[in-house]
Amino acid sequence: MKKTSMPDLEEFKAMLRSKDLKATPQRLAVHEAMMALVHASAEQVTGYLRVNSKTEITLTSVYNVLNQMTEAGIYAKRTSQDNRMYFDINSFNHVHLYDAVNHVFMDFDDRGLLELVAKAMGGRKMKGYTMDHADIQVICRPTRKKKRSIPV
Repeated sequence: MKKTSMPDLEEFKAMLRSKDLKATPQRLAVHEAMMALVHASAEQVTGYLRVNSKTEITLTSVYNVLNQMTEAGIYAKRTSQDNRMYFDINSFNHVHLYDAVNHVFMDFDDRGLLELVAKAMGGRKMKGYTMDHADIQVICRPTRKKKRSIPV
């Protein structure tokens, strides 16, 4: 059965061990921030850690940890419409809603949509390629005029 929830701290430590990576205080602090933020830029993670953590970590180190976790397949990357890089603690296949006004990613639980796209694409010939998975991002706008306050 495929994982469909974010890794808690113990699962994260096990994932690090399986990739021959150490559970350093910096990696653990970044993961704790990501558990709270779910989708975040390195700047957002750094800001969160400055307020909520005793672990000292620079923006450069946060970028390094987030990129290491992405390369290890523990996190995923997302790019916003305003061309900013966001990291996703949930690396399993799922649908995203992207708020194009507030530049926020949200998980959208729709297994049926993923299955529908996979079924529709599964039989198609793509010369020289096979389908890995469908990455669906639905771009939307808030229905209310008031903008949400997003920490940077």
